[in-house]
Amino acid sequence: MRIRIVDAFTDRPFAGNPAGVLLLDAFPDDDRLQRVALEVNHSETAFAHRLPAGGEADWALRWFTPATEVAMCGHATLATAHVLHTTGAHEGPVRFATRSGVLVATPHEDGSITLDFPTAPLTPVETPAGVAAALGAEPRTVLDTGPNIGDLLVEVADEGTVRGLTPDLKALAAHSERGVIATARAEDPARGYDYVSRCFFPNVGIDEDPVTGSAHTALAPFWSERLGRPGLTGLQASARSGLVRTEVRGGRTLLSGHAVTVVDGELLA
Repeated sequence: MRIRIVDAFTDRPFAGNPAGVLLLDAFPDDDRLQRVALEVNHSETAFAHRLPAGGEADWALRWFTPATEVAMCGHATLATAHVLHTTGAHEGPVRFATRSGVLVATPHEDGSITLDFPTAPLTPVETPAGVAAALGAEPRTVLDTGPNIGDLLVEVADEGTVRGLTPDLKALAAHSERGVIATARAEDPARGYDYVSRCFFPNVGIDEDPVTGSAHTALAPFWSERLGRPGLTGLQASARSGLVRTEVRGGRTLLSGHAVTVVDGELLA
């Protein structure tokens, strides 16, 4: 079984968010998929197989963290599209059948790929008791991101606060289905990004996700409304770091970035 490790939302190896990618003839049982994802031990591992021609989608796609299957994943979708195009397994836009509906990935001449994802519905909520203490910062704004993502989106004071967070992950796990997205406006947009974020997902076995495409379906509409522009660039300020270009188009959000294959090998077990 061939397996690739792809760094997504970056144009250089050992940055962005690594994802396992396996192209299969069909999905094995769920236990097998979960065991492989645990062995790979990255934020997500993507499993895909080709679908019959003439349908609404070209490939079936599923994503697993080391602990569970998830309903949506941006970086592993970008990684899968990168593998399909760089290996010649698929040409042009690819339509993925997923738990979040049909998601389209479109390659560009510069090597980047644009994902077409549903925009997260944002609902302002009162700050839950204990969130500030668990996060280690006082929220300015708190929003629920809806069922597909299952996070709290928390705006904090500034970029320095986002970068300096050291949350109590066990305490944070009590406050959302997946985790918490912390964000703030960029201190200096001349550096090439408009907003920053970090993502903590203890409920799905990910203490901090390096670069989270799905989170940007919430970050993009939040900051586009604040900054008055549909097209923005977000920096996820994890240790690996990565840039996500975003464009809000009503009920859909476009997420664009590069990817780099760093491992190409065989899964022997």
